[in-house]
Amino acid sequence: MNTQVFINLCVSDLPKSMEFFKALGFTFNPQFTNDEAACLQISDTIFAMLITPARFKDFTKKEIVDAKKSTEVLLALSFESKDRVNEMADKALAAGATIAREPEDHGFMFARAIQDLDGHIWEFFWMDPNHVQLTSKPTT
Repeated sequence: MNTQVFINLCVSDLPKSMEFFKALGFTFNPQFTNDEAACLQISDTIFAMLITPARFKDFTKKEIVDAKKSTEVLLALSFESKDRVNEMADKALAAGATIAREPEDHGFMFARAIQDLDGHIWEFFWMDPNHVQLTSKPTT
């Protein structure tokens, strides 16, 4: 089985957050969705658990960050083209997101960053696969 990534995000209004991500074309796994949390399926191996504050507190003794005031994480999702990046960012803005920073175009890489309804920053980006050489070899 491939390694899966589950990102846990505290959201103030679960139904509203679910509608936001549905407007971007994402789906939810009903097996792991209830009135306290929802399993947002980003890809076959990447998921985001959208969790209400009361339930989120069950997982940590630390104070929960208000993502509208502080940055706790930057979430970056790659897409297959600049057009797809623009499409996703435009959908997010139409669904209530705000611009986190101006678009960046480096030729080999293009990115747009938005803040979701709770202030979490999502960066949608494209990288030219001919420019990037990823390796699975460990670095020393």
